[in-house]
Amino acid sequence: MQFQQLQYFVAVAEARHFTRAAGLVHVAQPSLSQQIKALERELGADLFLRARGNITLTAAGEALLPLARRILADAETARHEVQELVQLRAGRVRLGATPSVCTGLLPDVLRAFHDRYPGVRLLIEEGGSHDLVRELARGALDLALVVLPLPSPSPALTTVELLREDLVVVSSPEAPRPGAGRRAVRVAELEGERLVMFRHGYDLRELTVAACRAEGFEPDFAVEGGEMDAVLGFVRAGLGVAVVPRMVAARSGRGLRVTPLAPPGLHRTIALAHRSDVAPPRAARELQRMLLER
Repeated sequence: MQFQQLQYFVAVAEARHFTRAAGLVHVAQPSLSQQIKALERELGADLFLRARGNITLTAAGEALLPLARRILADAETARHEVQELVQLRAGRVRLGATPSVCTGLLPDVLRAFHDRYPGVRLLIEEGGSHDLVRELARGALDLALVVLPLPSPSPALTTVELLREDLVVVSSPEAPRPGAGRRAVRVAELEGERLVMFRHGYDLRELTVAACRAEGFEPDFAVEGGEMDAVLGFVRAGLGVAVVPRMVAARSGRGLRVTPLAPPGLHRTIALAHRSDVAPPRAARELQRMLLER
C-alpha cells in the first residue's frame, strides 16, 4: 500500500468522480485509475462501485476512508513538525522591544537563545510600545516586549505579563544626592531637580511626567530628547537626574549613583505580546518560552 494511493483513494471518495478527483490531485485520470486498481488488488477488495456517472463506496471503501484520512493527516502533521524543527536550525525571529528593555532584560536571554539556536537570525527593532503594537498588527514583528497598559489596547493582540520592575533615580556621584541626601527620594522631591528626559514616544517619559503632575508640579528638563544611552551619558556628565528601570541602572556600570524611590514608588509592567490571529513561528515560540522561563 502506497501513500500516494491513499491520496488518490480519498480524492475519489470525496469527489465521487474519477476525472474530477484526478484534477484535484493533479494527475492524469488513467494514472489515478491504475493506482486505485493496484490498491484494490493489494487489499483484496473493491473500494468503489463503478456505475456511469455514479461512483459510490463499497463496504470496504467505507471502512478504509476514515483510516486513510487519519494516515494522511498524521503524515501532514509529521511534515509540519519536521519543518518546525528545521526552522530552529535556520529561520529568523523578529522581536520588538522598548529601548530600556533592550538594555536591561534582553541581553542575557538573547545570548542563551543564540547559544542554543545559532542558525536562527535575531532581528531586533527598538521603539515605544505604541510603535511596536502597530508593527505587530501589520505583521512586521513576531513578538514584542511592551509596557502595560498599552497606549491603545487591541483585541487582536495577546499579552502575557513578564515582570513588574521598580524605577529608580540615577544621578552623577559628583552631584548632590537627590532628595536632600536621603537613602530614598519621593517623587514630590523631584520638583527641585533638573531632569534628563527621554524623547517623546518613550514610555518612561510619559510615566515620569504623569507621576510628577500627580504630585502637582511640572518637571524641569535640563536636557530632553535622548535615547537610553544618551540619557545615561548626560546623567554621568552631571547635567541632571533621570528616572530609569532598576535593571537598566544595574547594568550601566560605573559613573552613576542609584537612589530608590520611596514607597509607593514608581513601577512598570513589561509584557510579551503577539498577534492573536496568527501563531508565531516555531523559533519565535521558543524565544517566547525562554523569556517566560528566564
